[in-house]
Amino acid sequence: MKFYQKVFSKTLLLLLVMLFSIGIPSDVSALSEKEITAPAAVLMDAETGKVLYQKNPHEVRACASITKVMTLTLVMEAIDSGKISWSDKVSASAHAASMGGSDIWLEQGEVMTVDEMVKATIVASANDAAVALAEYICGTEDEFVEKMNQKAKELGMKETVFKNCNGLDEEGHVTSAYDVALMSRELIKHPKILEYSCIWMDQLRGGKTQLVNTNKLLKTYQGITGLKTGTTSQAGSCISATAERDGLNLIAVVLGSSTGKERFQDAAKLLDYGFANYAMYTPEIPDDIAKEIKVKNGMEKNVRLSYSADSSVLIKKGDEEKITYDISLPEELSAPVKKGSKVGKIVYKNNGTLVAEYPVTAADSVKEITFGDIFRIIFRALAGTCSQ
Repeated sequence: MKFYQKVFSKTLLLLLVMLFSIGIPSDVSALSEKEITAPAAVLMDAETGKVLYQKNPHEVRACASITKVMTLTLVMEAIDSGKISWSDKVSASAHAASMGGSDIWLEQGEVMTVDEMVKATIVASANDAAVALAEYICGTEDEFVEKMNQKAKELGMKETVFKNCNGLDEEGHVTSAYDVALMSRELIKHPKILEYSCIWMDQLRGGKTQLVNTNKLLKTYQGITGLKTGTTSQAGSCISATAERDGLNLIAVVLGSSTGKERFQDAAKLLDYGFANYAMYTPEIPDDIAKEIKVKNGMEKNVRLSYSADSSVLIKKGDEEKITYDISLPEELSAPVKKGSKVGKIVYKNNGTLVAEYPVTAADSVKEITFGDIFRIIFRALAGTCSQ
């Protein structure tokens, strides 16, 4: 018996050694700076803008073609405002056709639609298409870049200065991981852009030009929706990756990776961490909540209440059961009461920390009673008594 016990113990020990030698998956409930190899990174919740992870988030760096996130934001705004349309024809200038790096080899005078130019810009990261769009909207690339910088200030991008619209290396053309997350969040407020950022392969010029997306996560990561990669000698390998699962939309920004493979690995780690630890939570209205409230000097004695908790909030997974609510309502209202007016609030908290706050409103209008109303009521009552 002792012999078999010794054999079993040695076998178990050997299996444990083998298990640890091949490695155990890392615990995504925590993420250290060392696990992210890139020098700068940010994970942001797209709905609230809350930063869930950061590593040198405000370090000023080049970002290569991630620049096109801002370019496309202005393009989408121009389309939404009616300034341009998807079917508009854009003619490439000599300046646009002269761009190097990744492009679709536009020739001077060549015409494509806005739809085709946007597709080339986001799928193939075409520098020439980006410039052609910028010139079409503002006349010159320089004027367009001015609008890019103006938009950056509006979004609170304090570390960003744009010198061009495509991200080619240029002295002073810089941003930060946090700023990239801000502008990425702004771009995806235009859902239409995700139809383009999810394209893996497409074509232009009747099939003569093939487009292949530079974002390899489209083939490997569950829930990926975009958004933009970039690589230059100054910027290194960069990515702003967007993904959605169960209503949770995340933005993972990685700047300055040594290789394209490392940027994709870092972005996947950031997204894994976010989806493993956070969730979107929509508070439920309790069944035993007050349904109406008294009205003083009103034509009605009470008014019905309306509760609205129609927006979701970001919470840590597992905190759903810890959330409590508190209702703040006056004992009574004074007429007149207008339908839809705020009369109180319902507050949700997690261990004393505010999670969400929603208004309580009047579901109906209640008119203030007047002397004439009182007289008519008394007259009807007397008339009813006399008729009996």
